Amino acid sequence: MDSLTVFALILFLVTYVLMFSLQKLRPYIALASAAVFILVGSLGLFPGFRYTLPDALREIDWNVIMMIVGTMGTVYFFIESKMPMLLSDIIVSHVHSVKWMIFAMSLFAGIISAFVDNVATVLMVAPVALAVCKKLDISPVPAIICIAVSSNLQGAATLVGDTTSILLAKAAGLDFMDFFFVQGKPGMFFVTEAGALAAAMIILWMFRRENQRIDVHDRTSVEDKVPTWLLCLTVLSLIAVSFIPYADNAAPGQFYKPDITNGLICMLFFLGGLIRQLIRKRSTAVLRGVLGEIDYYTIALLIGLFIVIGGISEAGLIDRIGVTLAKLSGTGSRGSIFLVYTVIVWMSVLLSAFIDNIPYTATMLPVVAVITQRLSAAGGIDVSPNLLYFGLLVGATLGGNLTPIGASANITGIGILRKEGYQVSSGAFMKYGVPFTLTAVTTGYLLIWLIWM
Repeated sequence: MDSLTVFALILFLVTYVLMFSLQKLRPYIALASAAVFILVGSLGLFPGFRYTLPDALREIDWNVIMMIVGTMGTVYFFIESKMPMLLSDIIVSHVHSVKWMIFAMSLFAGIISAFVDNVATVLMVAPVALAVCKKLDISPVPAIICIAVSSNLQGAATLVGDTTSILLAKAAGLDFMDFFFVQGKPGMFFVTEAGALAAAMIILWMFRRENQRIDVHDRTSVEDKVPTWLLCLTVLSLIAVSFIPYADNAAPGQFYKPDITNGLICMLFFLGGLIRQLIRKRSTAVLRGVLGEIDYYTIALLIGLFIVIGGISEAGLIDRIGVTLAKLSGTGSRGSIFLVYTVIVWMSVLLSAFIDNIPYTATMLPVVAVITQRLSAAGGIDVSPNLLYFGLLVGATLGGNLTPIGASANITGIGILRKEGYQVSSGAFMKYGVPFTLTAVTTGYLLIWLIWM
């Protein structure tokens, strides 16, 4: 292992240890680590490693940042309209206990997240959960965590549910319907839903003692329904454009959308709502209110993490992991195939708990293709690429639920709780995230093996 790889690995480990230990300082730690990568890369302290400020800025997923800002703004108007309170009244009137309320909210978030970005889903559903918990005078922490992990889980259900699914579809040559059935076999949709159902049972078990009765006598009155329409139009627009490919996935001559399309949509509806409110209220207090609701803590943390992950990718750390894994191809026997499949799934779970799954998935997809060819050639067993592709997707997508910083949806959910005055420790998050993740991943891991071998 060369000096650059050792440096990147040590800085990466130190960064995450500090973020786990000093939770209130997470954004500053991430940004400081990002600054170190940029400084080292700019000064050329390691031969062949160039990572300047422009390089770092390109690593930031501005689409996600714009989605967060735009959706937070629209959600602010949504909350001000009291619609979340009305929705909470409706939900509470149809469930009998806190346990079933958390179950219903998690399921609701998961369904939306199969078609809409995970971060946007959390930002849309969390205010309703907060309103329910406030009405019942209970802590919203468990509900928001369950919503976040459920949203992250369902991103693997369809081609449009998550960026990792889009990357896999391109590498494996899959279209939208192949996520339901491919080569006459169940696709990722059914694997993900089986994992979601198993994880939902874990939620019910974990909250089995939360049997407090909930009743609603009066329903909140909503006078301004425009913010609700803005939020609904945001969701529908995100679903509609999800069927238009990005440049990397488009066929020659096919129309494609810009990388920041989703962010632009969220910002467009937010700015439309802001202009409307400024005209209605004729006061800059509206603008101050919106700016005060934007979660700069979460945005700063995400920006820092994007740059750090870009730094370790540029340093070749992720590539080295892929090369090492490729050496496990072995003899191509059924046992060797099972070993490689197992390592891919659970290594992806472990790594995605700490690093962004998008660069990891992008790096591993060509490695998986090579491993599949080696296994088939070595053992004479025709190994379907979908075995390892789907295993990679399960591990990389669901692994982020292990820790509070493993997925943007988790970071967003914790940011919402922090703004409400709730500090969520890593241990508190993992109390729900670990059993949820292990259950969902194990279910998918076994199903994919049974289906494709």
